[in-house]
Amino acid sequence: MKIAILNNFLDNIGGAEIVTLTLTRGLEADLYTTNIDKEKIKAMGFGDVLGRIHSIGRLPKKAPFRQQLAFWKFRRLNLSGRYDFFIIAGDWAMSAAVNNRPNLWYVHSPLNELWEFRDFIRKNILSRWKIAPYDFWVWFNQKLTLKYARSVDLLVSNSKNTKNRLKKYYGREAVVINPPVTTAGYRWREPANYWLSVNRLVTHKRIELQTEAFRHLPDEKLIIVGSYEEGVTQFESYKDKIEKIKPANVTIIHWVDDKKLKDLYASCWGFITTAKDEDFGMTIIEALAAGKPIIAADEGGYKETVLPDTGRLIDDINPEKLALAIKEISAELKKEPDKYRIPCQKRAAEFDTKIFIEKIKQEIAKRG
Repeated sequence: MKIAILNNFLDNIGGAEIVTLTLTRGLEADLYTTNIDKEKIKAMGFGDVLGRIHSIGRLPKKAPFRQQLAFWKFRRLNLSGRYDFFIIAGDWAMSAAVNNRPNLWYVHSPLNELWEFRDFIRKNILSRWKIAPYDFWVWFNQKLTLKYARSVDLLVSNSKNTKNRLKKYYGREAVVINPPVTTAGYRWREPANYWLSVNRLVTHKRIELQTEAFRHLPDEKLIIVGSYEEGVTQFESYKDKIEKIKPANVTIIHWVDDKKLKDLYASCWGFITTAKDEDFGMTIIEALAAGKPIIAADEGGYKETVLPDTGRLIDDINPEKLALAIKEISAELKKEPDKYRIPCQKRAAEFDTKIFIEKIKQEIAKRG
């Protein structure tokens, strides 16, 4: 079976993009996208799939022009007759469902800026004069999205949390297939006296909770691996804010390759994440694969992945509660550094890439 995968952008490689590249490799598929950063793709361990990646045209970096043009380009894309099946693996590429069938949409985030995070964006990100244009943009794209979604043959969500959003906003049921991690590529090492956080630097990740918590913990260290989209005002302004407010015991690295990232996971005390109502949270599974405990907000997809013996979920998270959890788990690990190793790695094995690809193949076989 000849399969094409459609993904909006590949110039900022995060969790969703890793899933797309994993699908491309596992299904021996062709991948159609817009902006491509070949060096980052190679650095993340996917140089072998570069020959399968095709650009349908470059896009500007600034929102909302970037998203809107992606929506337009994928709506016009027609590969019908060239492939037997299509996987839409990016939110703003979902318009491609109209001309490219049979298909499934693997949903990481059902366009949260139009739905779930709309009020959060209006309140926390936009200046007053931008609210009215934003409201019009949301209204217009909600209508288009609902229209295009009628051409999606199968919805596959990355978590129960995302499944519930699809039901709420699109009135559709979805099959849940959690994102993959190639667990054999991760390892545990003795902790090297730092905690780790890996996220895009966007407002809803609430990185300021982490920096403030470590202000109260001068004897602890935090390394934040925080990617962001250069040239996009909202990303750059948030990056600048975090860099200004962070205490001296917090280090920010804006991007690392796959080897360095795995080394950071291997030697940290544990992993911290504070995102608001995260869709799923692949970085948690990466940390678990390295045998490291998790401290996370008791929200969204984190509730589906973090078990009592693999870390701690914090209800109504704030810097004080976060600092307390870090102190408590640090004390445990200083007595028994590998306390969480086996249960964490056992949990991560449930999300291995082989399981993910097999589940996707089963869904394609039912509809291909």
